[in-house]
Amino acid sequence: MQTFRLPTDVRLLRMGIFSALTIAMHNFPEGPATFMAALDNMSLGISIAAAIAIHNIPEGIAVAVPIYYATGSRKRAFALSFASGLAEPAGALIGFFFLLLFFDDLVFGVLFAAVGGIMVYIALDELLPCAEHYGEHHLAMGGLVGGMAVMALSLLLL
Repeated sequence: MQTFRLPTDVRLLRMGIFSALTIAMHNFPEGPATFMAALDNMSLGISIAAAIAIHNIPEGIAVAVPIYYATGSRKRAFALSFASGLAEPAGALIGFFFLLLFFDDLVFGVLFAAVGGIMVYIALDELLPCAEHYGEHHLAMGGLVGGMAVMALSLLLL
């Protein structure tokens, strides 16, 4: 029995669009979490904003590169990457207006848990298998372990 496989460009396009949607879902609660942290403690808010700015770079790449290679369009790759990033300030504004009255440590924890959980899902379920499919297994796993090490080091330093 022969299995059906999507052509490479369709598979890449699907992964890029899926990544854009899930990263937008990840960015949406990240916006109010960062905003609320800054309202509570400005130095904590600045630290979180800096960490988020740094990790938004690979998020944008994770969306733009598959879209570009699937379509050959830099405009489309940029537009989808930019749109997924806009979910963060949109989430901050919506969160400010709706969560400000209910914001406490529990809401803060739930927002950060949602942000972390969504990103772990994206990395392990979508990005890692695709990286292994188009690249080398050991290189993909090395990147995963290296990313974990950078995150652990940043937590120790903060």
